[in-house]
Amino acid sequence: MASVVVVLNAGSSSLKFKLFEDCGDAEPRLVLQGAIEGVGGPARFAVRDTANNVLDEGVVAESAVSHEDALLHLVGWLTRHKDGHTLVAVGHRVVHGGDLYAGPVRVDDAVLSSLHALAPLAPLHQPHNLKPIEAIQRRMPDLPQIACFDTAFHRTQPEIAQMFALPRSFWDQGVKRYGFHGLSYQYIASALGQYEPRLVPGRVIVAHLGNGASLCALKQGQSIATTMGFSALDGVPMGTRCGAIDPAVIFHMLRSMKLGPEEAERVLYTQSGLLGVSGLSNDMRKLRANEATNACARQAIDLFIYRITREIGALMAILGGLDALIFTAGIGENDVATRAEIIANLGWTGLAVDAVANQAGRPLISMGTGPTAWIIPTNEELVIARQVRDVLRSAQSQSKHSGSVAAGGTT
Repeated sequence: MASVVVVLNAGSSSLKFKLFEDCGDAEPRLVLQGAIEGVGGPARFAVRDTANNVLDEGVVAESAVSHEDALLHLVGWLTRHKDGHTLVAVGHRVVHGGDLYAGPVRVDDAVLSSLHALAPLAPLHQPHNLKPIEAIQRRMPDLPQIACFDTAFHRTQPEIAQMFALPRSFWDQGVKRYGFHGLSYQYIASALGQYEPRLVPGRVIVAHLGNGASLCALKQGQSIATTMGFSALDGVPMGTRCGAIDPAVIFHMLRSMKLGPEEAERVLYTQSGLLGVSGLSNDMRKLRANEATNACARQAIDLFIYRITREIGALMAILGGLDALIFTAGIGENDVATRAEIIANLGWTGLAVDAVANQAGRPLISMGTGPTAWIIPTNEELVIARQVRDVLRSAQSQSKHSGSVAAGGTT
């Protein structure tokens, strides 16, 4: 029987999953993928093969479906459709690992407790990430679970890049720049050599542009600076999040506008960004469809492009130049106009768009002798599958070593 790993990404109303075959020391192989959407209500279930053909779909239940219900539905489906596979572990995307975790970790009660303690730093993500972990602990306590963190990749940043200019006691209490989207950036760093080997040791800026958006400066494949900070609210504007904001605006919201803390938080996380500025949508596709006739939609796009351009300039200063700009995630991989507008704003660097390649969505979308621009689809789930494999291999190696030591001690 082939060993398989399930990779889970739990959101507030969804449970996305991918099933990977464990291929030993080789790359994990994707077997199938899918999602349960509408958790909290009458959720729908869909499974697709690697060619994106639908294998199964339907309603999970007509009543409200919890994350645990969704997980049990998925486990039941996998049990009925094993196809000779044996589930050996589950890998979870967990947004926040704080200072505690610079890499993946097998979850036990102590780890789970520490991850719950980090929930206030990622209130809209962490609690949902942890629900399937808790459900599996209750239902399948012997099944290994590996937590893989969006913050871990950024732990290579110099201390100065992680600091706020606050009293040192705040730093001691964990108030610092953590950075997020690390699983995506880790995949891009690992894939650079497949596209252009000279980029691996180079000065690279990755633009992870989706409903959540951030940028990361890579030098020799390591994160040295990123736009998100203490929370996933910082940096460039996003679908519904404001990005960087003067802290005094929040005081104004609380004092003068009489918003409560929870209401202010809701505005910043769910009513701002592209949605807030446009008054129309957080979906770039809808904004693009309306930009010619809706001035607010066009202004939301302009602000998004402006802030990304500004942040790229700041990251270039830290890198000491630019060898390549990488576009990834939903908008970065699919929005031709956004890529073209950002590159046009960076013409002073020598970066120039190849309009034909950009329209066609080719990997290399620049021309000339300046920095290059690329589209590289991200694959966070593959990174998680790799990390699960490595944790399991490490545990097996330690177990064998302990056994050898014990055996050696008896002779």
